[in-house]
Amino acid sequence: MIAEAELADRHVAMTGRLHPFYGNGSLMAAARSRVLADEPGFDDLQYCQCFEMVLQSLIRFHINRPRS
Repeated sequence: MIAEAELADRHVAMTGRLHPFYGNGSLMAAARSRVLADEPGFDDLQYCQCFEMVLQSLIRFHINRPRS
């Protein structure tokens, strides 16, 4: 989804229009192109581990993202 959001962001920057599948370039828009599951709370250990994994992936993406 991170790659999809990046693709959409570039599409919006180049065309001024939303990407037809991934929206406005936000991670939320890319996520909303899928069926959304119920979101548990932070009292759920597996959810916390998943949330941590997403944050680590976003950090890696931003560290490795080419600068324009």
